[in-house]
Amino acid sequence: MGAHLQDKDRSRERGREDEIPPEFLRFLVPSCFFVIVLCGCLIQYLRGVAGTFNRLDKCVGAHALPEPPLPRTRAAPIYAIASGKGGVGKTWLSTMLSIAFGRAGQRALLVDCDLGLANVDVQLGVRPTADVHSVVRGFLELESAVTPVLGGPGRNGGFDLIAGHSGSGALGAVKLEEVGRICTGLTKLTPHYDRVILDLSAGIDPTVLRFARAADRLVLVTTDEPTALTDAYAMVKLLRLQGSQMVPWVIVNMAESRVKGRKVFDQFSMACNEYLGFKPRFAGVVCRDTRVPDSIRAQTPLPIRHPQSQAYEDVIRIVETLNAG
Repeated sequence: MGAHLQDKDRSRERGREDEIPPEFLRFLVPSCFFVIVLCGCLIQYLRGVAGTFNRLDKCVGAHALPEPPLPRTRAAPIYAIASGKGGVGKTWLSTMLSIAFGRAGQRALLVDCDLGLANVDVQLGVRPTADVHSVVRGFLELESAVTPVLGGPGRNGGFDLIAGHSGSGALGAVKLEEVGRICTGLTKLTPHYDRVILDLSAGIDPTVLRFARAADRLVLVTTDEPTALTDAYAMVKLLRLQGSQMVPWVIVNMAESRVKGRKVFDQFSMACNEYLGFKPRFAGVVCRDTRVPDSIRAQTPLPIRHPQSQAYEDVIRIVETLNAG
């Protein structure tokens, strides 16, 4: 009996030893509550981070990594902008056509082919880091001499420029073989553009005619002055004698009105038809606009300095005609 009571006492003592002390419980309960709250906050934070990364992933997928553009299936047509006579606004029209093509959603490349007296970059107020001089001397390939203008192709009115080199007598007397090398380089560049514009130098020397023959389309710029019309006719005649069968487009620049400009074209077309056996194509008329010389002096493109100018609206119509033709 006494042994049985001793065993019960030992069991009670062991039970008391196994019991959790009240002090520990008072500490454990708040600690568990704190841990639970902390875990809940951590879960909410991690969910927020995951959502942020998910949004960033969508943003990157939609904007930062756009799909590459589709490859072009054909090379861009090359337009040679010529005049025969200087001072008719050929270079200004070349720059305006490049801007208008760009605003029509076409990737344009303008090449200043006036190798000795280039001034496209001066009119635009840009400072190219490379030009045709470096290409002719063999320092660069033609594609490395490209300078973006107004943000480059793909921007509203932007285009690429390959500048000439002004004041170089050596380039003014460049060999036809070197001109041919430039033309070969242009052929390689055409798949990257929708329109390539060559601003030729004034006159009808062999270099000008070589560039003109390398083009797909010839655009003659003239005015109502008899000397301008005579020189434009002489250029077409020489190209015909050299075997070119291109039918040129004609732009009458600095006209008093569209009606008078059209009459000038009709006179030129009549002479070509009577003596050369073909009729040129009418591209359009650019009326005289006092804001044009203002924009040239400011070295700012006309549609930027004077967005509502009549002359630029005329250029837009010409681009629409060229694209339709």
